[in-house]
Amino acid sequence: MALMDFIKKQFIDIIQWTEADDGTLAWRFPMADMEIQYGASLTVRESQMAVFVNEGKVADVFGPGMYKLTTQTIPVLTYLKNWDKLFESPFKSDVYFFSTRQQIDQKWGTPQPITIRDKDFGAVRLRAFGNYNFRIADPKLFHSEISGTRDRYTTADLDGQLRGLVLQNISAAIASSNIAFLDLAANQLVFAQALAAQLVPEFAKIGLKLEGMTVQNLSLPEELQKILDQKIGMGMVGNDMGKFMQYQTAQAIPKFAEGAGSGGGIAGDAMGLGAGVALGQVLAQNLQQGLQGGGNAAQAVTAAAAAAVKPDDVMATLEKLGELKAKGILTQEEFDAKKAELLKKLV
Repeated sequence: MALMDFIKKQFIDIIQWTEADDGTLAWRFPMADMEIQYGASLTVRESQMAVFVNEGKVADVFGPGMYKLTTQTIPVLTYLKNWDKLFESPFKSDVYFFSTRQQIDQKWGTPQPITIRDKDFGAVRLRAFGNYNFRIADPKLFHSEISGTRDRYTTADLDGQLRGLVLQNISAAIASSNIAFLDLAANQLVFAQALAAQLVPEFAKIGLKLEGMTVQNLSLPEELQKILDQKIGMGMVGNDMGKFMQYQTAQAIPKFAEGAGSGGGIAGDAMGLGAGVALGQVLAQNLQQGLQGGGNAAQAVTAAAAAAVKPDDVMATLEKLGELKAKGILTQEEFDAKKAELLKKLV
């Protein structure tokens, strides 16, 4: 009985793989010293493919289905072994199963800011991250290029290689997308499509098919983010520069008033307050005289500017300006002009 059990163990009559959801991409059927029985059953489930390898060469590739292994079902292996007639004895061959289902939610990102060359801003640094989906499309190529003779090959083993491919192609994707650098953050879908177009042939070189690519976040340098914020503000008011100037003036006047009321900040700095008052006057005049369609708003802003400056603050500013004139920082003409502007506030 023990002898019969030993003999049975030497031959394999059922070959199959019950795939676990653990990110396994390639799995070698455990052969040990056993041989495959002639007429054995091979079961390849949906989302799988099986590859027979004989003496280091890929012999046959099987898609989903159930097969009885005979000379007719494994013609390439038959050719490699030079069987000139139907064989009816066991044979040795390595069998690898490959998962062809989508591997979803694979992460990619820039561990450090990467440098991108932009025609408008020169060399800039950005961070980005997202995810992608892929599947094995050519198991024969994947076996020869990536997984090889390993017993098991997983998505974790491939992760570093694929992340590297993504990072290598980001610059080319930005160039091919024809999106202005400042508009990248607002056009993540278009950028993701351009990045995917760059990566599809790179994935195909190792037997993979890229099924999807997303860009979930794209961080611009702080200085460029400020420019983008200004551009967004301009977009909110359209091309009406009058409205934009009104908005800027309304934002600036409370800051001047706050500094003046506290006795420090802008008010404590003669040049700062002088420049602030002058700026408020210039903006108010521009709104009143040079911009069309903004009459009522300009009057409101001018009235707010007048109310924000107190008489004591005006007198204190005049004294500061007088000291600046005495030190030669301001000319007599500049002092007189500032004096006239400030005295109007007392009327």
